[in-house]
Amino acid sequence: MKSSQFAIRTFVSFIAASAAGLMTLSPSARAGADSSTSPTNDPYIWLEDIDGSNAMKWVRSENEKTLAVLEKDLRFDTLYSEALKISEAKDRIPSPEIVHGQVLNFWRDADHVRGIWRRTTLDSYQTDSPQWTTVLDLDALAKSEKANWVWKGSSFNEPQETRCMVSLSDGGEDATTEREFDLPSGHFVENGFHLPQAKQSIAWEDADTLLVSRALTTNELTQSGYPYVVRRVKRGQALESALVVFRGKQNDTSVDPFVMTDGAGHKATFISRELTTFETEYYVERKGGFAKLALPLKLEFQALVDGKLVLRVNEDWTNQSGTVQAGSVVSIDLAAAIKNPAALKSAIIFSPGSRESVEGVAATRDALVLTILDNVRGRAFIYRAGAGGTWSRTPLDFPDNVSINIADSDIHSDVVILGAEGFLQPSSLWLARTGTQKLKLIKTLPARFDASRDVVEQFETPSTDGVKIPYFVVHPKDMKLDGENPTVMTAYGGFQISLTPNYSGTMGKLWLERGGVFVLANIRGGGEFGPAWHEAGLKTHRQIIYDDFVSVARDLMARKITSPRRLGIYGGSNGGLLMGVQFTQHPELWNAVDIGVPLLDMERFEKIQAGASWVGEYGSMSNPKEAAFLKSISPYANVHRGQSYPQPFIWTTSKDDRVGPQHARKFAARLAEYGIPYYFYEVTEGGHGAGANIKEQARTTALRMTYFSRKLMDN
Repeated sequence: MKSSQFAIRTFVSFIAASAAGLMTLSPSARAGADSSTSPTNDPYIWLEDIDGSNAMKWVRSENEKTLAVLEKDLRFDTLYSEALKISEAKDRIPSPEIVHGQVLNFWRDADHVRGIWRRTTLDSYQTDSPQWTTVLDLDALAKSEKANWVWKGSSFNEPQETRCMVSLSDGGEDATTEREFDLPSGHFVENGFHLPQAKQSIAWEDADTLLVSRALTTNELTQSGYPYVVRRVKRGQALESALVVFRGKQNDTSVDPFVMTDGAGHKATFISRELTTFETEYYVERKGGFAKLALPLKLEFQALVDGKLVLRVNEDWTNQSGTVQAGSVVSIDLAAAIKNPAALKSAIIFSPGSRESVEGVAATRDALVLTILDNVRGRAFIYRAGAGGTWSRTPLDFPDNVSINIADSDIHSDVVILGAEGFLQPSSLWLARTGTQKLKLIKTLPARFDASRDVVEQFETPSTDGVKIPYFVVHPKDMKLDGENPTVMTAYGGFQISLTPNYSGTMGKLWLERGGVFVLANIRGGGEFGPAWHEAGLKTHRQIIYDDFVSVARDLMARKITSPRRLGIYGGSNGGLLMGVQFTQHPELWNAVDIGVPLLDMERFEKIQAGASWVGEYGSMSNPKEAAFLKSISPYANVHRGQSYPQPFIWTTSKDDRVGPQHARKFAARLAEYGIPYYFYEVTEGGHGAGANIKEQARTTALRMTYFSRKLMDN
């Protein structure tokens, strides 16, 4: 669950990311199964052995049964062809990574199934036909090394930015192999840094030194399966002989190093020590080692600009400058923090209103760009530091009713690239100059479906406690309010992750064009309205998240947009848990339930893969009150014989070393035991997602949309 040093270990890579160390783990260890704590009344504990012969035989049998139905449906081939065409299209917008005036991009299409890493100039990138130079061909590399490489990104040595560490995954797992790469030559560095596969994090301290967090033995793994020991590794030095510079504790979530630099040449090295899912201690390097910063535990580092650390505060914080409201963005002076880390002063950059929250923060050479949600609608501003520690802002003039995100920024210039999109508005990229506040449209995605017949509306409805829950409905302009409209509805509801209007070519082409309705519910647990929106549904308060979702569904029915016969729901990861709960608590409300890469056995989630790292979100079975609640909502524990349920589509991947396929497998096996019809599909690769490459992902999409079409559109 490791997307960056500055983000909690969430399931975010599904929406839109097992430690092997230097040892070989047995299948049961890799599965996260602990037989000493296995429930004696769980007949399907054997399915937690991910690679076990009996478990995989069961998976193959289940896949055959599901594919025999869904792939034989007359709609499947067309849906697969359309999904694949969209995924492989060469006129997609290439996502930019700005590195010293050039733009890097990782690209996959029909000719590059695994993908190529390529580069061009910033000027060329802004044209309709950029002149790309391939840096690394992952298809060729995988073939030559007989490996199933999946791209996981790169980390550059600042400020030089010619050498980087490339992260490669075996089949899509979170565990990666790290290899030093020379960007100018386009080759891996001979005898360069090379870290074998593990769940690990790295930071460049200088051109010949890495800070590496990884386990050399199982005793250096936290209960969540992440490392908690950081070593300083010199070029040519063996990991075993590297100096330990920081050591957390085994009951931490993880410990990670990171380095921050800005365009003015300021640089500092930090350690983040994640105590729980949302609580982190931060340490800064100074003479004599790392010193703890007097920061609140619920806080995220965002950027460094002109010697000022920019932080997002997720709880009220009183420091020497006064009290900071939760959800605010503040700055602190880096030099002062290093000199006296126990006495910090802050300056307010942004303080949210009641319906506002921060979505993104990025630094250019001498300014900040913030993207804001205002009642789940995007806004963007340029911020500049003024005299006396005050910050002023200038709005960027984007179209209304869109989501705005930061694609990347350049700390060595005034360039920032932002993305904008809506449910019916194709994605676009805009180049902004923070020096002149000029905004320029540089790329627009061609339309992937005919949106002329649809419209978007935003409604809200009170939940069981009276709090109003907003939601979006995308529907045909001539929709009849007769309750007969085939509708799919989704939400996430966890980890302070916001779901905003987004342009999905596959949803548009495979569902909206066929007359379907799409609904996005902004339920609690997310970050749409800041930390309080998230914390309202933590641990034993989580039922309100599920009530929010049901309230939106019932409001759809009250408006006669749809009915239980025509309503399907879907979600993945934490959203898969949401779907499992809705399946067991309100089977009468849905005719289709798509449950993707889910958590479902909440009595054992702490023992499976990285589950222990999410105790801050869900609670723990070691706490009697929390244990009772977890048992009360656990889908695996709350399926009952004789109850009428909709036939669900449950899917997962064998290579998911974050949530793991164990939950989905056991849930399907229990349904089979009780004689409850279901579909089950497990992709044998792909990590925490729908597949390792675009063909696998398109196939999973086509299976899901075939399922929805059968359940909601057929008479």
